[in-house]
Amino acid sequence: MWAYIFRRVLYNIPVYLGIVLLVMALLRVNDPVYAYLGKNPTEEQIAQLRTDMGLDAPFLVQYVDFLGDIVTLSFDDRSWDQKRPVQDMIFDAIPPTMAITIPQLVITALLSIAAGLISAFYRGRWLDRGLVFAMVLGMSVSYLVYIILGQFFGAFWLSEKLGFELFAIEGYQAGVTNWFHYCALPVAIGVIVAMGYDTRFYRAVMVEESGKDYITTAVSKGVGKRRIMFVHMLKNAMIPIITRIMITLPFIITGSILLEMYFGIPGMGRTLINAVNSNDFPVIQAFAALFAAFFIVSLILTDVCYALVDPRVRLS
Repeated sequence: MWAYIFRRVLYNIPVYLGIVLLVMALLRVNDPVYAYLGKNPTEEQIAQLRTDMGLDAPFLVQYVDFLGDIVTLSFDDRSWDQKRPVQDMIFDAIPPTMAITIPQLVITALLSIAAGLISAFYRGRWLDRGLVFAMVLGMSVSYLVYIILGQFFGAFWLSEKLGFELFAIEGYQAGVTNWFHYCALPVAIGVIVAMGYDTRFYRAVMVEESGKDYITTAVSKGVGKRRIMFVHMLKNAMIPIITRIMITLPFIITGSILLEMYFGIPGMGRTLINAVNSNDFPVIQAFAALFAAFFIVSLILTDVCYALVDPRVRLS
């Protein structure tokens, strides 16, 4: 297994270097100096700011310098907009993002898998039809609609009824006791939206599994339907389940951009969007490098998880 992981890492190094190179090249299509200087800058101001930003060096020199920062994990360049070290901005943005994305991923996976199994178990009955209707409704309505409704009913309307603010409409404070107040509402909205897509996928997987030969064999042996559905079939459906979860895993680090923007949560998604709007190259490059690395790691972990849950899969 370790030899396989080592080979996959080696294979993906050129891909990773290419991603970083492409991001840096695309960023430099437009010169950001003029956006920071405003109207009618002098040639001296332009040259001085370009030197301060490190853009006066050749592109390959900038690329090699940034690769050195990646290898040493020392993103100590200062943000052009915030005037802070990039690594400090990353460390400050990670806890708020994790506070909403990890609970959202875990709760969504558990509820969606359970709903998919129940829907497949009662296929064609009123419970299955009700779940399918809820799935389609969750997929059809815009994310922004759920955010607006959640903020109105979950924050404003509920606060008026209770006489105190149960859920915060904006902001974030660290601590376990503050999590429910600041993060419960955005997590609930994220789970509602994601469950529509995930439950429909898991239901399709379970329905497909229910028609395979091992299910027919188990039924002929007299195994109960509930045991077949919730034990045998679930174990054999782990490959697509793992695939689905691993696809969403990289979004843990990017965060939910809409939730962070509309709830004022200072996470990684909001920090990245602010950096893009202000042409803050050091922040954008650092985040892109982290996202690409995390995505490649998630792909490798997917294959490893395949081998762990299914003995028929061999890492060779």
